[in-house]
Amino acid sequence: QVQVAESGGGLVQPGGSLRLSCAASGSILRFNDMGWYRQAPGKEREFVAVITRRGSTNYAESVKDRFTISSDDAKNMVYMQMNSLKPEDTAVYYCYAAERRLYWGEGTLVTVSS
Repeated sequence: QVQVAESGGGLVQPGGSLRLSCAASGSILRFNDMGWYRQAPGKEREFVAVITRRGSTNYAESVKDRFTISSDDAKNMVYMQMNSLKPEDTAVYYCYAAERRLYWGEGTLVTVSS
């Protein structure tokens, strides 16, 4: 059974930075891609970023040039560096791993507020 777990959320002031981490059980190279979604209060879950097995990345327009997704295959980890955070980035951030199906973590809360 694949397990995915996020960490690194917290409270940060506007303009600040956070790095989210996503740990997957076993080698992440078996996944077609891994990435992040987020869900703000009262809104639907939305795509944030993805990294493929080959290292290609893609981002939502709202986070492009502010967020950077990366992976460390040796550690079976995916990271998302979030800079220049805005109040509208406040959400629960979910990591997923895609194989034959999607495996989701339980989420980590990011709150951007002064």
